[in-house]
Amino acid sequence: MTSLSPVLKQATPVVVDHAQGSWIHGTDGRSYLDFTTGIGVTSTGHCHPKVVAAAREQVGRIIHAQYTTVMHQPLLALTEKLGEVLPAGLDSVFYANSGSEAVEAAVRLARMATGRPNIVVFQGGFHGRTVAAASLTTAGTKFSAGFAPLMAGVHMSAFPYAYRYGWDEATAVDFALRELDYLLQTRTAPADTAAFLIEPALGDGGYLPTPGAFMDGLRERADRHGIQLVFDEVQAGVGRTGKFWGHQYSNVTPDILVTAKGIASGFPISAIAASTETMSKAWPGSQGGTYGGNAVSAAAGVATLEVVEEEGLVENSRVRGEQLKAGVEEIQERFPVIGDVRGRGLMLGIEFTAEDGSPDARTAAAVQQATTEQELLTLTCGPAGNVVRLIPPLVVTAEEIATGLERFEAAVAVVTEAVTTATGS
Repeated sequence: MTSLSPVLKQATPVVVDHAQGSWIHGTDGRSYLDFTTGIGVTSTGHCHPKVVAAAREQVGRIIHAQYTTVMHQPLLALTEKLGEVLPAGLDSVFYANSGSEAVEAAVRLARMATGRPNIVVFQGGFHGRTVAAASLTTAGTKFSAGFAPLMAGVHMSAFPYAYRYGWDEATAVDFALRELDYLLQTRTAPADTAAFLIEPALGDGGYLPTPGAFMDGLRERADRHGIQLVFDEVQAGVGRTGKFWGHQYSNVTPDILVTAKGIASGFPISAIAASTETMSKAWPGSQGGTYGGNAVSAAAGVATLEVVEEEGLVENSRVRGEQLKAGVEEIQERFPVIGDVRGRGLMLGIEFTAEDGSPDARTAAAVQQATTEQELLTLTCGPAGNVVRLIPPLVVTAEEIATGLERFEAAVAVVTEAVTTATGS
């Protein structure tokens, strides 16, 4: 009997029957509040009526129109809609299927545009699982181990992870920028460096917002040395952080922007955006792909961007995110095992820490499992696996946030009570 690969591990035992909005209804008859959203993908909630209608209509018109062979209307419309939200000057777009593909396209473009070989990434970054994307990923060894050799020309610098270092944010930023300068002096000369690649908020690396001052420092160094600044907005973009793009918490504009995940409410599509001048430096034939810019995905993308605008979902992300963070911070006061609560908008990380300050992955994993029993779906992340991440859809209501907080606290209480009983303390 054929089965799925045994290496694929389910974060929850839920089998979906159907889903709507913030809720997944399982074949077990239970309804689960979904604070995973397919790892930040179903931005407008599950099966938003407008997205469903757009996809259904497009399926009846044409499903696959390979866009370097024949152009289709949904991709033209999506490009126009993206132009309304992209940073000024990023007026040229290339489409692919996944975040990994888009990251690789961005790196290829940066190398071609500069004629330089090296890419600087930052500790804790996640950029994908294909060979080049995994070579750029430092969120954990599981993403790159076992299939060396990896892509050459990748150099890692420090990320300003203030909680890990036990510093305030300003100290962590100063340290990380000094380490970057040292890397440019000792390992990859500026004249050999094509790009700085960073997430405006680390995803798998622990749900860490990138400080605006650090992005300012990257922009200054990129300008000084002629280096491309690439923002991986795959998870942080499209309203997730309470602004349309995660980098908008700084005054910085990237040279290349990467987007995917929430841009089409679950349909597979990704893109990179750059200036026409930069994009024109890509070599002929270097951009393409069979399924990139699929017509149904593009139609869903247009509908998604319309819903985000019409329903004020970026602002809802900000307001509901403030409610969520404040609620978890109150829970933190009652449970010292929660060492840090951080995030922007509806992208919240909760780091579990042992009494000696070390990462407590066991408790984080137990809490994540316990939330499922409380009918709340969550995930873990971070290099040590000790961060529980909450990723509600952008349509989440105040009542659903309140329900989620109640269920999360109940899960933490169950786990900590079990630990106290087991230790007899």
